[in-house]
Amino acid sequence: MFEIKDGAFMLNDKPFQIYSGAIHYFRVLPEYWRDRLEKLKAAGFNTVETYVCWNLHEPRKGTFDFSGRLDIERFIRTAQELGLYVIIRPGPYICAEWDFGGLPAWLLKDKNMRLRCNDPIYLQHVSDFYAELFRRLAPLQITRGGNIIAMQVENEYGSYGNDKQYLDKVHEIILKNGVEVLLFTADGTSPSMLAGGGIDGVYKTLNFGSRAASAFKSLRGIQDNAPKMCMEFWCGWFDHWGEKHHTRGYQSILHELESFFDQGAGFNFYMFHGGTNFGFTAGANHGGYYQPTTTSYDYCAPLNEYGGYTPQYHAIRKLMHEKQGLPLGELPPEPKLQSIGKVHLTEQTGLFENMDRIGEKHYSPMPESMEYYGQNFGLIYYKTTVHGAYGMSTLSLRELHDRAYVYVDGKLKKTYDIAQKEGFFKRLRKKKDSLVLNLKNPETELGVLVDAMGRVNYGEYLMDRKGISAAYLGIQTLMDYEVTTLPLDNIEKLDFTRGAEKYPIFFRGTFKADSQAECFVRLDGFTKGVVYVNGFNLGRYWNTRGPQKTLYLPGALLKEENEIVVLELEHCDKPVVEITDKHDLG
Repeated sequence: MFEIKDGAFMLNDKPFQIYSGAIHYFRVLPEYWRDRLEKLKAAGFNTVETYVCWNLHEPRKGTFDFSGRLDIERFIRTAQELGLYVIIRPGPYICAEWDFGGLPAWLLKDKNMRLRCNDPIYLQHVSDFYAELFRRLAPLQITRGGNIIAMQVENEYGSYGNDKQYLDKVHEIILKNGVEVLLFTADGTSPSMLAGGGIDGVYKTLNFGSRAASAFKSLRGIQDNAPKMCMEFWCGWFDHWGEKHHTRGYQSILHELESFFDQGAGFNFYMFHGGTNFGFTAGANHGGYYQPTTTSYDYCAPLNEYGGYTPQYHAIRKLMHEKQGLPLGELPPEPKLQSIGKVHLTEQTGLFENMDRIGEKHYSPMPESMEYYGQNFGLIYYKTTVHGAYGMSTLSLRELHDRAYVYVDGKLKKTYDIAQKEGFFKRLRKKKDSLVLNLKNPETELGVLVDAMGRVNYGEYLMDRKGISAAYLGIQTLMDYEVTTLPLDNIEKLDFTRGAEKYPIFFRGTFKADSQAECFVRLDGFTKGVVYVNGFNLGRYWNTRGPQKTLYLPGALLKEENEIVVLELEHCDKPVVEITDKHDLG
């Protein structure tokens, strides 16, 4: 039994302190779970914390997936085998710099959907998912012989809203599904966040990255006779495309860690091991303009993206053992690295040449968002025909939230990029959101290819549908569309005999690997796109933005003979990649 008693955490009637680190099972291949958890324990931690990603577990309404990288039960049991306790943060919203904050994209098909509030339709979806999730997690609680000691209600809700009825309903749904362990909320230290996110009778924890000595004072008069707990101690930070790679010196981390021990406070390192936003799972922020997150979620964490030790790991480990009076034992081995060298991509085929093979066509009088057509990730292509010689006309798009390529009679005419540090009116003056065309022919084909760069995961712009909602020539609404959804999860259907007349282009090559050591794909000469190895989507690259220069290629994916496919959206100097042992995040 784990509980709060007389102002302290008690485990089986003995005082217990939480020393936790965050590792998200869905950001790490299952082949590495035991290794990462062993390294967490070897650093002197006794607990692992993880979010739950609703969007991957229920990719379509009523269709659930808890296999492979999503086998959360296996992750929890592995932790128990190693003597670690587990904290679960099941959302439904998790933020986490994860697409749509972990909410499933299909929620956005309903144009009347209201998120994270006391809306009965939304709450029914939450209830349906929780029934499936907690059916699996309930037997793993410490009250039933497992190692789950606590679970969170919602997530940083005080940073979003103040609907107490909603929080109470989520709390009720969790209890209804057999959750018996300690429940808590987690919010920032400001009065508004604590007021908006707190629930009467539910333990309150804090999220912060500095000033631990004074941060807990924010709970005075709100929660006095309770242990102190920082549920997210931000020991690093994440990266957006177009920004510098974030780093943090370990001396400042040690200073805060000393303060936690001095106060007798518990903590959860966010992140202890960040892992990778494989595929299209990276989210985005909106701080006045759209800010997509990089593929790497290294986070400057004690364990780096591929599970290697960092200077901060060794410094933290030393202090953790000193404070607990534990002897320093042997560490699990460092990951082995390998450099395979340059790989020539000798085959190529175009995206447009393969739309009939990897896409699904829909017909709409007006363009709808990606979610309307049942698509979660990838690209979407809108095509319509303008009948008549319009002459000089201005083409503009509506509700484009990230990046799009406009084609006129099959030729690229403009790239729209919302991920720029400019306000709307400044962009308008520069005519960055419009295109002037001289339409002389009786018929003109217009096409818009939207690259969904990740849904916003935090703040007021959470309702981030992908695609466009309308296109205009002057004041005239363009209608009658052929829409092709391209989730890019079926590249095995590509026909490389079809060639390519224009970008986007798929390039393919093969390479041999003598081991399953870790490595990284470097794409010098490429511009922007996606990489697949043996059919697994490693994630996005964007060389012209940076900071990330290599994509992590887990050795567990490698075989003796391997296939690599690169989807380049814009331009490639030479179709050659390098598989290296150098991890380069900029």
